[in-house]
Amino acid sequence: MEGDMNEELLRTEEAESRGIKEENLKNKIWTENKKMWVVAGPAMFTRFSTFGINVISQAFVGHIGAAELAAYALSFTLLTRFANGLLLGVASGLETLCGQAYGARQYHMLGIYLQRSWIVLIVTATLLLPIYIFATPILKALGQDEAIAEMAGSVALWFIAVIYAVTLSFSCQMYLQAQSKNMIITHLAAVSLSIHIFLSWLLTVKYKFGITGAMISTVLAYWIPNVGQLLFVICGGCPETWKGFTTLAFKDLWPVIKLSVSSGAMLCLEVWYNCILILLTGNLKNAEVEVDALSICLNINGWEMMISLGFLAAASVRVSNELGKGDSKAAKFAIVNIVLTSLAIGLVLFTFFLFFREHLAYIFTKDHRVAAEVAHLSPLLAFSLLMNSVQPVLSGVAIGAGWQSVVVYVNLGSYYLIGIPIGVFLGYVIKLQVEGVWIGMLIGTFIQTIILVIITCRTDWDKQVSIARRRVNRWLVEDEPSDGSGVA
Repeated sequence: MEGDMNEELLRTEEAESRGIKEENLKNKIWTENKKMWVVAGPAMFTRFSTFGINVISQAFVGHIGAAELAAYALSFTLLTRFANGLLLGVASGLETLCGQAYGARQYHMLGIYLQRSWIVLIVTATLLLPIYIFATPILKALGQDEAIAEMAGSVALWFIAVIYAVTLSFSCQMYLQAQSKNMIITHLAAVSLSIHIFLSWLLTVKYKFGITGAMISTVLAYWIPNVGQLLFVICGGCPETWKGFTTLAFKDLWPVIKLSVSSGAMLCLEVWYNCILILLTGNLKNAEVEVDALSICLNINGWEMMISLGFLAAASVRVSNELGKGDSKAAKFAIVNIVLTSLAIGLVLFTFFLFFREHLAYIFTKDHRVAAEVAHLSPLLAFSLLMNSVQPVLSGVAIGAGWQSVVVYVNLGSYYLIGIPIGVFLGYVIKLQVEGVWIGMLIGTFIQTIILVIITCRTDWDKQVSIARRRVNRWLVEDEPSDGSGVA
């Protein structure tokens, strides 16, 4: 009788213990998801709005004329996307530094890192000026129509103001994200997008200022949120991390430059890899229907990437914060949570695009032949969306941990030594055309994802905590008293 009672007591204790563990796990997941979405949600909306600015600009320019649309598309796709990829990569070094310093409670260092990043980014943007100033001869050398190249050269000069805007935008976003204070970015992005729609209509439709009116609205759409972010930072929005402008920003620039170069190389290799798909398919002898279908698929893929980039930002912030704090278990839990959340969304989109196929194409076109071709390409689009749900998150983990220099070699090997050659072989030699090039690109992305998964799983995260601690301590400067507005 006593033995039965003891056994019952043991079972009760085990059940209670299991219940407590399950409750603790639920609380842990809930808390982690709140921390993740605080970063991921605003980051997604901001990227959607930025993407929307370009879509709106193109739509209004398209109503001005076909030549103007071609000129805008050339300037944006070939020049500004190239520059944005480089500047985003260089700025991502700030994500590592700010995230780990914030986790380590070295709050005053975030303002110093932000100012150092401004210096590096402004110099980088200035070095890119020749491609805008000499856009016309560059585009002619690439074989573009002379009349369109001339007009694109004029449009490109307007984009100079845009690249200086994104240097401020990228850096402020990463600085604020590290502190989970990026709701201000979302509000400013919404205001900017609304103003852009109104100004584009006012200047191009009502007052007929043509391409000049469209570009004025575009430049303002980029600068309005940046001015707002800057005012928020320096006027008291971040009292713990902003101590005023300081000459310390010019100290220890070389390590920041090295990390920025590694970050720039890592992200550029990814961004440019996706652009190469367009360049390679542009040289294939495709029918007009196939080109239209590909553009629809790439448009859908581009919108979905905004979600993936939001999760990239969340992974970077969560990993860097926890490593800086010294909590390796929390960093690992954050990685698993973000990967599973992003993968779940990716599986839903994968299933959706496999089932709906050509029905979705009618949102973009009335041509039955184009819709049928979209249905033919839909399996490749679906797999691209699935890859996008995991690969950017792992890139965010790499940024958060400061592995940029390692991932550069992974990207070079998987993308440029494997993916592109296979794509060229399948597209040109085997004559699979667009499908062949796309399959090759997917193979490269798949290999890169598998390698990053292996690296992430085999990483000693306790060692990563030590590396993060050494990094933040090596660049630490003592906090100086400041009123938050002057020069320290």
